[in-house]
Amino acid sequence: MSDHDPDEKIDSTFRNGSLTAAGIILGFSLSFISRWVSNPNDWSRIDILPMLLLTIGIAIQVKVFADLLARDSLIAAKYDRSRRLFLIGLGIVAIGIGLALLNDILGLGSMPMLG
Repeated sequence: MSDHDPDEKIDSTFRNGSLTAAGIILGFSLSFISRWVSNPNDWSRIDILPMLLLTIGIAIQVKVFADLLARDSLIAAKYDRSRRLFLIGLGIVAIGIGLALLNDILGLGSMPMLG
């Protein structure tokens, strides 16, 4: 059994800091994918998995950002859920970036990240 009060609320200042951090990270994720997609090189099949992971991770981050903007995000349980979901989205984006970088290092992909 959980000993948390379902109506427990967090301070709005705390949520605002989390919202700022989530916005900055989301902006980085969108900037990365924008730069990678605008690369003039041709795509190959090996580029699909990193792009899919980046897209899924960013979609999760956008959903969490919207959730944190909602008035009921001050409820501790909803805030905690959003925080966990954001970290999952961040992890998926990191895996996608890592996979794209690995493809580039190994020369497998046609979308270079390193040059």
